[in-house]
Amino acid sequence: MKNYEEPPFSNRRASVRFRKILKKSSTGDSLFKLLVAGFASTIFLIIGLMIYELIVGSRLSIQRFGIEFLTGTTWDPAISEVFGCLPLILGTIVTSAIALLIGVPISLGIALALSEFTPKRLGFAVSFLVELLAAIPSVIYGLWGIFTLIPFLRNNVYPYLQTALGFVPLFSGLIYGGGVLTGGILLAIMIIPTVSAVSRDAFSAVPSAQREAAIALGATKWETTKIVMNYARTGVIGAIILGLGRAVGETMAITMVIGNKFQLLPTSLFDAWYTMAAIIANEFTEATYDLYVSALIEVGLVLFFVTMMINILARLIVWRSLRLVRGVARE
Repeated sequence: MKNYEEPPFSNRRASVRFRKILKKSSTGDSLFKLLVAGFASTIFLIIGLMIYELIVGSRLSIQRFGIEFLTGTTWDPAISEVFGCLPLILGTIVTSAIALLIGVPISLGIALALSEFTPKRLGFAVSFLVELLAAIPSVIYGLWGIFTLIPFLRNNVYPYLQTALGFVPLFSGLIYGGGVLTGGILLAIMIIPTVSAVSRDAFSAVPSAQREAAIALGATKWETTKIVMNYARTGVIGAIILGLGRAVGETMAITMVIGNKFQLLPTSLFDAWYTMAAIIANEFTEATYDLYVSALIEVGLVLFFVTMMINILARLIVWRSLRLVRGVARE
């Protein structure tokens, strides 16, 4: 009986074919990698173009005022043509801080209720409504603030608040309805959907084994919830930073309720003030000469860098939190 052996060149042919397939696949992977890298690099291109246009547009103001633009407290486009944005920076920071102080606890409460204490069917319906609030345009929030929020706060909240805390200068003075505190409250309402939705996702992503282990050790529901919050700390920080970015960059809603009064410091939280985004929205169409337009563009440049610094700080906080979590996991 003859033994039919496979010709030796058959193996070589299969090997050559296999190498060709690998070469084609590696070429495809390289092309795909270059394509994706090109898409990612467009982010740097867009940011670079934005910074370039803002710097070019604000060149007159930068040459005229220099660093004094950041420390100046005068905004007089009509007579002296002097511009300074320190009150605008302070107004943006204060209203955003008020929004975080009010909105973050409420958002975390909503997120914990939806992820830990609410039945899944009811939690799904409520989550849909919460996320729907994030899709409402800011101008709608502004109109609601003018016709509903301001009258309600002026007639039903601020008088009692002033009666109880009027001895504190922050809660003294005349009550107009619109002002710093009203702007902060409206911003808090606007950031609640974003912060609560992201925080809920962070809490839901915690492995069930963490909860089961805590319950097995005799932990109560509240103690188990604290463990979940600690485990999802990085995601919660990211959610808060997203809310802060929304508050800092908000334009139309805050413009419609803050009162738009340029001053270094308001007499109280009931007084009117200004923010960087609000003054750009209010005065850009009224700018009648080049230096005025350049000063408004420089305000936008300052707002851009403030937002960028907030994002950089957020990344550093998240990076540090991840290092701490990984260090504990290794131990």
